[in-house]
Amino acid sequence: MPGYGSLMINGRKGVFMAKKIYLSSPHMSDEGYEQAYIEEAFESNWIAPLGANVDGFEQELAAKIGVKHAAALSSGTAAIHMALKAAGVGPGDIVFCQDLTFSASVNPIIYQNATPVFIDSNFETWNMDPEALETAFAKYPNVKAVIVVHLYGLSADLDPIVELCKKHNVTLIEDAAESLGTTYKGKFTGTYGDYGVFSFNGNKIITTSGGGMLVSNNEERIAKVKFWATQARDKARHYQHSEIGYNYRMSNILAGIGRGQLKVLDQRIAKKKYIFEFYKRELGELDGIELMPINEWNEPNYWLSCILLNGQIRPVDIIEALEKGNIESRPIWKPMHLQPVFSKYDYIGEGVSEKIYNNGVCLPSDTKMTPQDIMKVCNLITRVVGN
Repeated sequence: MPGYGSLMINGRKGVFMAKKIYLSSPHMSDEGYEQAYIEEAFESNWIAPLGANVDGFEQELAAKIGVKHAAALSSGTAAIHMALKAAGVGPGDIVFCQDLTFSASVNPIIYQNATPVFIDSNFETWNMDPEALETAFAKYPNVKAVIVVHLYGLSADLDPIVELCKKHNVTLIEDAAESLGTTYKGKFTGTYGDYGVFSFNGNKIITTSGGGMLVSNNEERIAKVKFWATQARDKARHYQHSEIGYNYRMSNILAGIGRGQLKVLDQRIAKKKYIFEFYKRELGELDGIELMPINEWNEPNYWLSCILLNGQIRPVDIIEALEKGNIESRPIWKPMHLQPVFSKYDYIGEGVSEKIYNNGVCLPSDTKMTPQDIMKVCNLITRVVGN
């Protein structure tokens, strides 16, 4: 029985459920920042997708990362969709998208009736390989946009990617859903491209329970996104619509949670780093285990601590051993070109993303974990390696 143990009480043996250790669960502030903003929304009766919290969250996040404009939306997926629409992506257009990612990076391309082409990663970053991107540009000279992902809080090597996009006059969209607070050469991810996308899903480093943000230095495009995301209602006394719109705006209540969470972002990053360093110390010298790559130009937010196995140990061996201890872990994202729904689209690369997927495990990285919790994870993994 996974996660169960026995306990003697008054001479009788009972069964108890061990505490669940999660991969990454919501963590509200100890100070109650979120509750204060929520109460303010209730007291003012502004609970709709407009209000002071929405405006404040946009302004405060933009200021935090050093970008001029932001639109608070219902999800990170909605933010990618709006970024593609703002970039003019439409039917038949080609969009280069990182292969090693979650499907939410790709689905909006299909929403726009465009065609994704998947770009491989490299082992140095686990993110988009600039050499594979250059090869893709040679094969497809007419490209509308590039979506680069900062996987698990690790920054892609942005300089060559930005340079290639500028050379080919292509819009760059940073899917920074997992990398809020990550820096590349001292500047925050999400601010290098024409558009940056963040997610506040329940498992992210800060959460609004569900929500996202699109950021850009282009004031006109962000204003247009806010218009589209509010059902594209024209400025008229009556209900008039000249364009197709979407119900994508974030609620004032959820934005209040986000404002409170933003206050503890640095604390969450510090704890995530502590967890990674703990794993590095306890697991880094074990045969057959390699931790995710940290480059000198990258200061990650360490959203998830991940490992690569050498092939002698399978990811499922680690995952099942942890499951028996009531501990949540997961495989690395399955590459997009291997997904049945995307199998007809082209892939440019050498199979690196597939190798990372086949040999990778995401370890529990919950910011509520105690040192004892982390050591329990390490002990179980060490036992698997030893066997």
